[in-house]
Amino acid sequence: MMDMYRKGWALRYLREAKAELEAARKIPYMAPSLVVEAIRKARNAIYYSLGEPAFIEILIREEVAKNPASNDSVLRFLMEVETIVQQLSQVEEVNGDVMMKQADSIVDIATDIVETLTQEKFDTFS
Repeated sequence: MMDMYRKGWALRYLREAKAELEAARKIPYMAPSLVVEAIRKARNAIYYSLGEPAFIEILIREEVAKNPASNDSVLRFLMEVETIVQQLSQVEEVNGDVMMKQADSIVDIATDIVETLTQEKFDTFS
């Protein structure tokens, strides 16, 4: 069972990820940095849902380094998100539309994961 501390942080990060995406849509010149931040916050929401974020992050980075083709779909998704965050952090020029669609997908999947693990519906805490 998830404690209230982690649940609170997971829900907070999810709310903030969605807010960052909305801001990216409204402020196009800031969209690249806002989208990267939305993806990071969605990732953090998932990490808090799964356990101690520092340990989850270490586990994911180790898995990315040693086995990029995991059979576990959740682990594979988290590895892809980590790779995307690393790539977007290093890229200076990106395709805004592609990046926005990718971020939307990641935040949607993060919402599903967080809702499942916290047993909270996103509409109830927005």
